[in-house]
Amino acid sequence: MSKRAFDLLGATAGLILLAPVLLLIALWIRLDSQGPVLYRQQRVGRGGRLFTIYKFRTMRQRPVDGPQLTVGADPRVTRAGRFLRHYKLDELPQLWNVLQGSMSLVGPRPEVPRYVDCYPPEQRRVVLSVAPGITDWAAIRYKDENAILARAADPERAYVEAVLPVKLDYYVRYVKERSFWGDVRILAHTLAAIVR
Repeated sequence: MSKRAFDLLGATAGLILLAPVLLLIALWIRLDSQGPVLYRQQRVGRGGRLFTIYKFRTMRQRPVDGPQLTVGADPRVTRAGRFLRHYKLDELPQLWNVLQGSMSLVGPRPEVPRYVDCYPPEQRRVVLSVAPGITDWAAIRYKDENAILARAADPERAYVEAVLPVKLDYYVRYVKERSFWGDVRILAHTLAAIVR
């Protein structure tokens, strides 16, 4: 089965089976705080092309300039948002990105342009040669990334200098070693990490 066929099957099944959950989450967000249900942001996809990523909104407001990181107990995170972020449920709308073809179920997580600009040229070439994914090994290993960054004196610098290089190593390794059963394994580990 091709990766695209697997993505289409998985995203379609996920959206159908999770439809009641998605509707309940949307209602909770609307009741919990003012603002849209979905959050949209420009990310860098395959070949360096920009695309709009979809997430459930988990914050009252978002930074327009400056750091684009959420660190520790950020006061902008809503009550619903804390739960959604903990269990990664805010990422579920990206199943729509997978259906559109801008993302895959498994692949390197897409970054905003300012952080992609920090990629060394060769790693950038490799990472952007495939569609970004909803999950990968880096997403699993750094599930509590905002708590890690909260301990840093300068979270943005810590992300760029310490966290991002490790993520890039995971991304490059994924691209070079990717396989159908490897993707299945990552999806299984992702589900296990979420329920922990």
